Amino acid sequence: MDIKANSLFAQMQSMSLEATGSRQISPAINTVSSSSSDFGSLLKDAVNKVNEIQLDAGAKKTAFELGDRSVTLAETMIATAKAGIAFDATVQVRNKFVEAYKEIMNMPV
Repeated sequence: MDIKANSLFAQMQSMSLEATGSRQISPAINTVSSSSSDFGSLLKDAVNKVNEIQLDAGAKKTAFELGDRSVTLAETMIATAKAGIAFDATVQVRNKFVEAYKEIMNMPV
């Protein structure tokens, strides 16, 4: 996932350079251009990862509630906290995308 984050960051830098009119192209941008993954697939992978984290937390909660001795309260609480943080981060990213989309739509042509 770290490689995907770096790729996304390089794409954002490339867009920033294009928007400011700068003609400098860094080596990182060239590697992004040759990347076969696009933004949509990166976003889909991130959402799927958040879903997996939430499903794992739900499974640990259920196992703990049913008295499974292999799942501790600490593991359950940590998994639940991770799921909450991942979901909150996803909602914040979505809100930023909506905000950016609205700003772009309000730009004069």
